[in-house]
This record gives sequence, C-alpha cells and structure tokens, in this order.
Amino acid sequence: MLHITNGSSVSLPETGLGGEILIWTDSLHGGEAPPVPEHDEIVLWFEHDLYDQAQLIHVLDCLRHSPVRISLIQSGRYLGPMSPGELAALWPTRHTVTGREFEVGGDAWRAFRSADPVAIQDVLAQDTSALPYLAAALRRYLQELPTAADGLARTERQILEILAEAPHTFGSLFVENQKREEAIFLGDCRMRDYLQGLHSCVRESEGIYHITDLGREVLAGRARFRG
Repeated sequence: MLHITNGSSVSLPETGLGGEILIWTDSLHGGEAPPVPEHDEIVLWFEHDLYDQAQLIHVLDCLRHSPVRISLIQSGRYLGPMSPGELAALWPTRHTVTGREFEVGGDAWRAFRSADPVAIQDVLAQDTSALPYLAAALRRYLQELPTAADGLARTERQILEILAEAPHTFGSLFVENQKREEAIFLGDCRMRDYLQGLHSCVRESEGIYHITDLGREVLAGRARFRG
C-alpha cells in the first residue's frame, strides 16, 4: 500500500496503518509529478486548502488510468497538526475514487494548467461537488491573479493592509496574513517571495517590515502596482 499526501509534517508513519509514504511535489508552483511506485492500493490523503486541492487534482490526473485501486481520504481540517490517532480515525472514511472524481479532477487540472483563467471559471460553472473542497480552492486561486484595478493579488493586498496598520517582523506578518485566510495554504518560503516581489511597496529595516509611500498610494487606489 502507498499513501500519497502533501508534506512530511503529516504523521502517517506513526498511525500503524503501514505502507510506504510519498510526499507529492508542489503542483501550485510548477512542481513535476514524482514517480509513483507500484502498489496494490494507493491512498490519497489531502485536506481542503488551495495547495492540497491543487495537488489532489494533479494526482487524480496522473493516476486516472492506473490499474490499481486508488482510494481517497479528504479532510476539512489540517492533516499536519493531527495526532497519529486522529489520522487513523480517518481511515474508515476512505473510499475508492469514482469515475466522476477522476473526471472532475482531470478537468480541473487541465484548467489549472491553462494560461487562460477563463478555463477555471468554466470548471467552476460546472458541478464540482464530487470533490467538495475544490470549488473554494479554485476561487481562492483566481484571487491570486492581479486585479485590473490596482494590479495586486489578494495575498499582496493583505500584506500591504497589515503593514498599513502597523510594522511587523516576518513572523508576526506571516501569522497576521494567515488570520485573513479562510483556509491557510501559504508557507513561509512563498511569503518571502511575495515580500520580495513587493519591494517597491514594502521596505525592511533591522528585521521589521514597513509599508512605503507607494504601497499606501496603491492601497488607496491612487497608484497601480506594477511588480
């Protein structure tokens, strides 16, 4: 048996369920699919946030023609903080992936890879209830595209709004940004990437981040962020 999940923080090895564990790569930012060893059953463990749902549809697309049993466990809670006992309690909820789940996952993955965001909107206009957390994740993904009004993605805007209220260390800024998410998905490395991209709107001094005058102008709608 092979378990596929997102992140080594998920304590599957301590559950007593046995089997090999494969950590999927970062589908959201262009990660390549890792080779999947042959097993008699492959169990997918994914939660509700954007990163996990992007990986889930990637996995479903990769395994749609697999001859082995593909099972799925989804959670509306974060798997990483769960104890081994809590993870093991999810085991009875696993089910064999249905044809409809493969279909929705494949359609969503092809739209996700498209350069045209309309492709994702087309998926959202369809019935995605076979994968109950997918629609919210795809809507959150669309919010990461720059808006026509100010050129900011949602995460960029949240960072500027937080710093407009008060300066922050990286750690406190990271936590404040998490508080504004319906489902936390952004890791610390990607947060640093966003801050680097916002260099004209954010300045750092002795470990403290501040919003610049341009950042305030962008937030107020008097200037447009251009990266």
